[in-house]
Amino acid sequence: MDNDIKAWLYDMLNAIAEIESFFADRPMLFTNYQSDLRTKRAVERNIEIIGEAMNRITKKDSGIQITNSRKLIDVRNRIIHGYDSVSDDIIWGIVVRHLPVLKTEVEQLLNNVDL
Repeated sequence: MDNDIKAWLYDMLNAIAEIESFFADRPMLFTNYQSDLRTKRAVERNIEIIGEAMNRITKKDSGIQITNSRKLIDVRNRIIHGYDSVSDDIIWGIVVRHLPVLKTEVEQLLNNVDL
């Protein structure tokens, strides 16, 4: 695997870990997310990073398969270009449903490279 792709996969893992860290001292609940503007903005920023890394990966190697890769890129674009229409519900759904799957897939890709 190309070193750039590995770096972008690690960027994705780091962004996921950072999102998880925002809830280390409190329950991972939608109300906790929605009521804390700093956490919301930090989560959105990390999703931007994930989407940009995914965009770079797909441009460099379209053979790398990650579930919902196009949707991750689309959400990144929506946050950046349509900031006024970002839905807390959508972002939270990504955090609780999609990021755990993404984390597993990225870890598997990186583990297969290190063999």
